[in-house]
Amino acid sequence: MNYLAHAYLSFNQPELVVGNMISDFIKGKKQYDYPLPIQNGIRLHRAIDTFTDNHEAVRQAKLYLKPAVGLYSGAFVDIVFDHYLALDTNCFESTDILASFAEHTYNTLEYHQEWFPENFKKMFPYMKQNNWLYNYQFAWGIEKSFANIARRASFLSSSTECFNLWENNKESIRQLYKIFFPDLKRFVLDYS
Repeated sequence: MNYLAHAYLSFNQPELVVGNMISDFIKGKKQYDYPLPIQNGIRLHRAIDTFTDNHEAVRQAKLYLKPAVGLYSGAFVDIVFDHYLALDTNCFESTDILASFAEHTYNTLEYHQEWFPENFKKMFPYMKQNNWLYNYQFAWGIEKSFANIARRASFLSSSTECFNLWENNKESIRQLYKIFFPDLKRFVLDYS
């Protein structure tokens, strides 16, 4: 899962939100440099990633995108699933609620910015300015996120083919999200 899911699955617990959002920028034992509640968020993020990587619905979703992006398919599925989460009325009843959630998440992160690792500190202004969490609901937001992955990936020159595969298989992948996300939510509630 990507940023929206990690924020959502922190269930409005500020330190969990922070740890969950910065986790990809914290390597190994560095997690112990943080207060325990933030460490719990870092560990939660990693547990979410492990659960996601091992779920059969996620494996099936990756198969749709793999012809275009190979081993990077998981990163693209994470973004696509954030798109479906942004549109999931069981989680965000309206776009106003999604907008409010995004703003609350940015404010929570800003309040705890003293804990940002350097790379997250550089990225966060772009995340907030371009309202990534809110814009996952739009196909153009997904296309932009896909392009960002391709730009950072060593072995990808473009994300256009992957985006086209997603567009051609949107509903099939959405059905896999509908199988997966309730399982993930239950896992996180049991984990906490």
